Amino acid sequence: MKRTLSATALGIAATLALAACGGGSSNPLSSGSGSASSVPSGTAKAGTIHVGAANFPESELIAQIYAAALNAKGLKATTGDPIGAREVYLKALQQGSIDLVPEYAYSLLTFYNTSATQTATSEVLAALKMKLPSGEIVLNPAAAEDSNSVTVTKETADKWGLKTIADLAKHSSEVTFAAPPEFQKREQGLIGLKKKYNLVPKSFRGLQGTAIAQALKNGQAQAANIFTTDPSIKADGFVTLQDPKHVFGSDNVVPLISKSKASAQVQSVINAVQAKLTTANLAAMDKEVQVDHKDASTVAKQFVSDNGLG
Repeated sequence: MKRTLSATALGIAATLALAACGGGSSNPLSSGSGSASSVPSGTAKAGTIHVGAANFPESELIAQIYAAALNAKGLKATTGDPIGAREVYLKALQQGSIDLVPEYAYSLLTFYNTSATQTATSEVLAALKMKLPSGEIVLNPAAAEDSNSVTVTKETADKWGLKTIADLAKHSSEVTFAAPPEFQKREQGLIGLKKKYNLVPKSFRGLQGTAIAQALKNGQAQAANIFTTDPSIKADGFVTLQDPKHVFGSDNVVPLISKSKASAQVQSVINAVQAKLTTANLAAMDKEVQVDHKDASTVAKQFVSDNGLG
């Protein structure tokens, strides 16, 4: 809520105890706030780019990649603790305590415009640019895409014959839904699922990070909001339901940056990173961080080195 947007740390905050749009699924669209739920104080130092992140592992990882690439080119960049939900880190960007943050295109668009109908990447980006605050811009979208999803176990899919979210909606009275708390109030969440599929679960479990996938695996929930790059989908054999009515749109990774720090050199470095980020290599790095428990900054630096970004 990925990014509900979500969507969101707690994968790490609650597991690293924080990740998209991930591990255990916060939401690129959202992202509950791991340990930090208030806007960071202070202003980023002049001449330094402070890269912020939502409180889920994938957002932290991408933030580390941006910082590593900037530092490799002689531009001073710093990172800090994950910040929290979209409402919180966007406020931090507006107030100047961070300068740059990884975002997810469709999730960010629907945050600013809950009635947005665009779903294709180019349309989403064009609409998003029209909605951004005047002091911010988005740079090039990556091919990497991490969307919110409605995911179930293979056992549940087989039992109820599930292929689409509409199929699941027929069993609403039997469904406990696990997701970050903010998923309840997102268009890319229960609001949109009710509008487009009449999916109204009997109960909701507000969880964070890996606890979401664990609830699904343990039968404490019959459906969950899990990022499409989350390693648990493959590892646990989960089934991501099709979304023909597009509650969840094109959530390509996009850098959101303050215009005051978006020099031509900074844009060139970050856009070069974007050109190398694919869904496949992002998912592979998510696994390294969330499953193999490698340090995110180490994985990020390796990505920068391997892709000639240094």
